[in-house]
Amino acid sequence: MYQPPQFRSTDPHHARTLIQAHPLACLVSTDDAGFPVVSHLPLHLQEDGGVQVLLGHCARANPHWRYLAARPEALATFMGPSAYLSPSVYPDLARVPSWNYLAVHCRVEARIIDEANGKDALLKALIAQHEPAYAAQWRALDEDYTSKMLRAIVAFELRVLDLQCTLKLNQHRPESHAALHAAYRAGGADAQALAQWMETLGMVPGHKD
Repeated sequence: MYQPPQFRSTDPHHARTLIQAHPLACLVSTDDAGFPVVSHLPLHLQEDGGVQVLLGHCARANPHWRYLAARPEALATFMGPSAYLSPSVYPDLARVPSWNYLAVHCRVEARIIDEANGKDALLKALIAQHEPAYAAQWRALDEDYTSKMLRAIVAFELRVLDLQCTLKLNQHRPESHAALHAAYRAGGADAQALAQWMETLGMVPGHKD
């Protein structure tokens, strides 16, 4: 990912927060002909002893898991909130429009999980993140049904080899911060989320996260 230094974050909390808040990832690798293939999948972040792992699964009918088995190195990208940046936030007129966004890219190495207990444990981790109350319903389902559902998917662990986090919020133009923050506070959900991130990063005097 292209990362101008003023937008690069090396704080692991920033990347972790974005991944957990926006878990629907683009998982990118290559097919057998070398052409890029993309699957849109929710991924669950786990950290153990400093090692970050993304847990996910796809339908068995989706050939992407076979590509991961053959070529384990892949890319998982997460897109956070984004919004238009109007040149009206600057005190001078010699400015152009842009776009602000938050994103995380993870270079990963895949390990396929295709045995029932491993897949069940992985699904429970996803359930715990998104709908903990559903765990009891999953456990109470008929065993034949759950076995059928587990056979229909292939799971994987994606060990994070490298991580890049970009927070593009016009950090290098402090003269725009107050007006940009006000505009985002008055905007839609994504814009308001960016305003909150500006506060978190200390870009707005008088606002503290």
